[in-house]
Amino acid sequence: MAYQRLDKYDQETTDNIAVSYKNIIKTLGEDADREGLVKTPERIAKALQYMTQGYQMNAKDILESAKFHEDVSEMVIVKDIELYSMCEHHMLPFYGKAHIAYIPNGYITGLSKIARVVDVFSRRLQVQERLTQQILDAIKESLNPLGVGVVIEASHLCMMMRGVTKQNSVTTTSAFFGEFEKQPTRGEFLKLITNTLH
Repeated sequence: MAYQRLDKYDQETTDNIAVSYKNIIKTLGEDADREGLVKTPERIAKALQYMTQGYQMNAKDILESAKFHEDVSEMVIVKDIELYSMCEHHMLPFYGKAHIAYIPNGYITGLSKIARVVDVFSRRLQVQERLTQQILDAIKESLNPLGVGVVIEASHLCMMMRGVTKQNSVTTTSAFFGEFEKQPTRGEFLKLITNTLH
């Protein structure tokens, strides 16, 4: 029996994207029907659906699915969360790490849910600046914390593969709310995410 993949994708969406990419391949001067390329449009269509699945996800629902009452008010940090996204200007990947902290105000959420929120917004066509703010807003609105801090460090292939072709540049963005707008709290957060404690 032939090998079969069990991934599930919307067939109409797959077909529409595949037709467009077959035309792109032809327009670039390639033979879209040669062996190595004949299934490429379909592969791209499925890859794009996977890489933009964040449009079908809801950050608030994720955070509130594991929301617990706890009388703690110390900083909670989840750092070095890998992220992969697609620059909306050139549809090339950018990738890096997110560092997220919040100070509970009666409620906490499951630690994995913080990482999932990163996926919700990174798995869309994005700019890093907006991604940073969207993660902060989702945590702020769902948990009503005393403060939230988000720092993202990422490398952008649109700068590395084309344009200025700078291979070693890293873009850092940050967003702060509440207690993290105060220098002592912000400083503690930044110190903790730059230190290796484990």
